[in-house]
Amino acid sequence: MKEDNTNNISDHTGNGTFTAGRSSHIILVVLFLIYMSDYADRMVVAGIIDYIKADWNISDTQAGLLMSIVLVFITVFSVPASILVDRWSRRKMVAIMTFIWSMATLACKFATGFGQLLIARAFIGIGEAGYASGGTALLSGAYPESKRSMVLGIFNASIPLGMGLGMAMGGIVAEHWGWQNAFGLVAIPGMALAVAAWFLPDYKSVHQESGMTRQVSAGTILKDVKTLLRIPSLTFTYLGFAMNVSCTTAIATWLAMYFERTGQAESGKGGALATMVMGMIILGAPLGGFLADKWQKKRDNARMVFPAITSLLAAAMLVVAFCRPGEFIQLPFLIVYGILVTCFIAPALAVTQDVVHPGMRGLSMGMCVLLQHVLGDIWSPTLIGVLSDWLNLQMAVMFIPLYGLAAAAFFYAGSKFYVRDFSHVERVALTAEEK
Repeated sequence: MKEDNTNNISDHTGNGTFTAGRSSHIILVVLFLIYMSDYADRMVVAGIIDYIKADWNISDTQAGLLMSIVLVFITVFSVPASILVDRWSRRKMVAIMTFIWSMATLACKFATGFGQLLIARAFIGIGEAGYASGGTALLSGAYPESKRSMVLGIFNASIPLGMGLGMAMGGIVAEHWGWQNAFGLVAIPGMALAVAAWFLPDYKSVHQESGMTRQVSAGTILKDVKTLLRIPSLTFTYLGFAMNVSCTTAIATWLAMYFERTGQAESGKGGALATMVMGMIILGAPLGGFLADKWQKKRDNARMVFPAITSLLAAAMLVVAFCRPGEFIQLPFLIVYGILVTCFIAPALAVTQDVVHPGMRGLSMGMCVLLQHVLGDIWSPTLIGVLSDWLNLQMAVMFIPLYGLAAAAFFYAGSKFYVRDFSHVERVALTAEEK
């Protein structure tokens, strides 16, 4: 296939907002807070792994499974949940899923053994399976296409906040009140936010065939999936996204323990140090979205070239940092990595919405979630755990930058097809849902 050199692509006319003014901003604020809750519930375990190990005498491989099991169940349920997002309701799915993962997190507090905790963590994955699809689709309809990367960048800035909050709170609560109470504390906000999500504005569901709804069947789902995978820029975006998320998941899971085992932090204090790195990630997602949207006005495929560049630079920062354990130079390089590593998120997510019909936005994001887990981060924390048991953690983390190098290659390859794929998308008007 050849690169399409069409210039001066513009917004898809007719894909306007279904809400206006403050309503769109309310959607963004609520979804932002829910995403924080999502990642705090998921990542709190990273700040308390050593406490669980001490109580239950589990291995690093088992500790990695506590993260991987969430990703397994997100993977299994992501496509079915995304179908409901597209065919039924984005706001209702967001509300239901938020309530499910919050209750599952609360159940972790009452686990009396590794098996029970693993099952509860699995239900967190079931609840989280369709949230990225629902939130991304809802915001893509609520804001103009020209602002899509920036808005999705702000939305995804909640991820590092939630990760850092979960890890830091986990360590602090575990030290003073027991690790079980860390699960209970992070579960509470999601329950209230689930109620707020139920009342958000939404748009009427449409389908790619004449903007009408249609009956869902295995055949239609398979046809839609095949349609998505025939879009080259979208497929390469999925692959690049998978590699980068594998990198960030491995880092988020093991960085706190890495600091403790290399003597840079006392036991239980690694989470606070890791939060310094994770805290810088908050700059990456909105910054990447802003810069990609600005560059898109001058270069039509900037939403794919930009992630290629930042992925490569992030991998380089990580290599330098891990080659200097304990030295003064290590933390600055990790901080720069923290900024760069999420610059890809907003433009990449915008691509998953740009090159597909509005009636398939949820499924497009669901496929991104599915493939990022199957192809990478479903096993990346466990792989690092296995390597740590075999070698040591300091050696194991040296494998992580390879993910970033692969991501850069995939995004660059996809940039060759983006303009053509964008120009083929059907224009559809979205109207507000009647309540």
